[in-house]
Amino acid sequence: MMGSTEIRDHFLDFFKSKAHIIVPSAPIVTKNDPTLLFTNAGMNQFKDYFLGNKISPNPRVADTQKCLRVSGKHNDLEEVGVDTYHHTMFEMLGNWSFGDYFKKEAIAWSWELLTKVFKIAEDQIYISIFGGDAGEKLLLDEESKTEWKKWIGEEKILSGSKKDNFWEMGDTGPCGPSTEIHMDFRTEAERKTIDGRELVNKDHPQVIEIWNIVFIQFNRTKSGLLETLPAKHVDTGMGLERLVRVLQNKQSNYDTDIFSGTIERVEKITGKKYTRSETDKKDIAFRVLADHIRAICFTIADGQLPANTGAGYVIRRILRRAVRYYYSWLGQKDALLFQLVPLLAEQFIKVFPELHHQQAFVERVVKEEEEAFLRTLDKGIKIFNEYIENSAAQKEEAAWHAQKRISGAFAFKLNDTYGFPVDLTSLMAKEIGWTVDTTDFETELKKQKDRSRAAGQLETGDWSTVHENGKVIFSGYDELNAETEISRWRKAKIRGNDRYQLVLAKTPFYAESGGQVGDTGILLISGEEIEVEDTKKENDLIIHFTEKLPADLSGRVQARVDSKKRKGIEAHHSATHLLHAALRKVLGTHVTQKGSLVNAEHLRFDFSHFAKLTDQELEEIERLVNEKIRENIPVVIREMARDEAMKSGAMALFGEKYGDRVRVVTIDPKLSIELCGGTHVGSTGELGIFKIKSESAVAAGVRRIEAVAGIAAENYLEEELTILNAVRDQFKNPKDLIKSLHELHAENNLLRKKTESMEMKQAMHLKSALLAGQVTVGKYSFIGKIIEGIGPDSLRKLGGELRQESDKLLLVLGVITEGKPFVVIGIGDKLLAEKSLDASKMIKEFVAPVIQGGGGGQKMLASAGGQDASALGSVISIIRDFLG
Repeated sequence: MMGSTEIRDHFLDFFKSKAHIIVPSAPIVTKNDPTLLFTNAGMNQFKDYFLGNKISPNPRVADTQKCLRVSGKHNDLEEVGVDTYHHTMFEMLGNWSFGDYFKKEAIAWSWELLTKVFKIAEDQIYISIFGGDAGEKLLLDEESKTEWKKWIGEEKILSGSKKDNFWEMGDTGPCGPSTEIHMDFRTEAERKTIDGRELVNKDHPQVIEIWNIVFIQFNRTKSGLLETLPAKHVDTGMGLERLVRVLQNKQSNYDTDIFSGTIERVEKITGKKYTRSETDKKDIAFRVLADHIRAICFTIADGQLPANTGAGYVIRRILRRAVRYYYSWLGQKDALLFQLVPLLAEQFIKVFPELHHQQAFVERVVKEEEEAFLRTLDKGIKIFNEYIENSAAQKEEAAWHAQKRISGAFAFKLNDTYGFPVDLTSLMAKEIGWTVDTTDFETELKKQKDRSRAAGQLETGDWSTVHENGKVIFSGYDELNAETEISRWRKAKIRGNDRYQLVLAKTPFYAESGGQVGDTGILLISGEEIEVEDTKKENDLIIHFTEKLPADLSGRVQARVDSKKRKGIEAHHSATHLLHAALRKVLGTHVTQKGSLVNAEHLRFDFSHFAKLTDQELEEIERLVNEKIRENIPVVIREMARDEAMKSGAMALFGEKYGDRVRVVTIDPKLSIELCGGTHVGSTGELGIFKIKSESAVAAGVRRIEAVAGIAAENYLEEELTILNAVRDQFKNPKDLIKSLHELHAENNLLRKKTESMEMKQAMHLKSALLAGQVTVGKYSFIGKIIEGIGPDSLRKLGGELRQESDKLLLVLGVITEGKPFVVIGIGDKLLAEKSLDASKMIKEFVAPVIQGGGGGQKMLASAGGQDASALGSVISIIRDFLG
């Protein structure tokens, strides 16, 4: 039986023998493509070739591509692990022809590979082809049918619908018919009962598609018409996991050697046994872990850390789903996923070595994410239990409580505020005979999505062509001004504001990439000045964002970059290279770049490291960078073949996709050699000076340094000196400023203690008067008073003392300090039990909004500060009503 590594190698070797160039997988995290968060198909990295933006240097290529899908048909995250053949991350084996071979070769080679190399039984294979579409005036794909009839009986060739057998990149652009290869896994007896052709594309778990071959031969125009392309392409994709299942004769993808090692490791960790049940939650948990750990590890290794938005949120959601499953169904209360990283790194070391190179970092990130969410689970369970116990006392939840239902608003709050999954809320509710109003939850979720969409939405129209041009030429490495013309334009809406996007045939404007911000400047067209607000990259297009559209779209364009701003950006970009080298020298070679921001004002550099940097380390890093600046080292930039660059010792960033030709930036061959497409200064002396402003934590195992160089550093130091001189003036220019500050601090502490002592004496004097003035409301006591002469801390202590004097007391005390109100609520123990009151909730729901502030605390004692002191009287009345 062939192992998965051998199967992958056979595929690549086969197409290598057919004159294909084997290319590496693109990162699973996409860059410069606003339409995608992740690479979700093998064709993504070749998108520009199909769109005509670039010409492939190789007409035939093959690869295995890391893909991630968490939405769409059969790929909803909550379904992964429930069945045995869908995944979040998967490998897509593919072969590609860019204007070279077409249907005849693609079909013949697929048959040869499957039946001759992999020796798959021919009687288990079914073929689907495009059957035509009357609405599109498209006929059955006779050419594909003719080619298939050379290899397989016509009764095994099925006509498919446009939905199943016609591929389109989008509403417009390249498209074409596809032919799919399906496998019938059923037993011989089952195959005799029902013909396999009846089950193709019917979601049968044992009759599945394993290979899709797309023939890109049309272009769909904006009017919806299909035009025949002059150059026809082949785009194929075959899931490695399904192919291995076929060749290893398994009924489940999870029984193959791709996943079996991971499942065995989970068995050892948890002490549970995987029994291959399709319905048992325990076995589903095993499959979830085996699948999810791959998606988690490879996205982190490619540079995407778990986060609360965007691609990072998808990864966090996948990780938390895995934690939820082992917590709930495998009885595992400690972090588990990070223990699987070494196994995965070793398994994929030859095909995806990036995980092996960053194993320790990925382990640390995964472990800290797990531990944080495990704490969240504990906290969420406590909040859930409190809700069940106390919801009858909450006016807005009483109706839900009576129906033994959890409101969608509360379920959403658990999910949004505490990261507690709604399905876990539903599960816990079900265990006690309650339900969750999922409709209400979805309403709250939609509101949040609408808010997020409104905050950052980019809507674009169709491109309008002005001049037909080939590939966009970037000239900004050598010039900041260029004469050019508009190639195409489209209207855009950003956060509700109208904008325009222009593509120039040639441009000196650098598009945002690799952490470097996009250039700004102006376009002069027929005497009209158009401001360029930003420059970004979309696939291989350089897009200039403008507030208005030129009146003369077809005229000659003078493109002028803001040179002052570009100079500041270049200084900070070169400084990041020096900073990276200094970090590795001072902290160790485990340091790798995890993100950066380079603009004219400052630089931000994120890097892998597991401890806060000491003052001594920061001083040494800063000293090393400034030392290299003073040496005025030339910044040498060369373009060379990628393989040659890597052999020279150039450092590449994980998660970046590099072409066959790369730019290598060298600042002293013994110090810094990096692959980089950004712009830089001519020599390090142009940086002038480098100064670190701050160092902080960003995420698990990731630190951040913010720094300035060049003019920005001079301005920063000038501002700091101005502040320092102002402080000196306040102290009458002492000889030892630090000593004077220490003395002032000590004096302030002494005065504060004296003030607190006086306030406490005043508070204790007030205590007796307040107790004497308490009033009876029903069978309870109430104190409501605005106090003078003490501060917030003393008021809080007074409230704590008073509530212990009577277990049936409800008190609300207010004080005004420097014109701002401060309120304390205290509740006696017996009153707490009998009325189910909660001082913290009362503060948040009824006090903070009235005084325009915020606060919190415990059930028996809580406080809030605010802005509206005139509302203190109203607060006392509101709280008194709770006893009415």
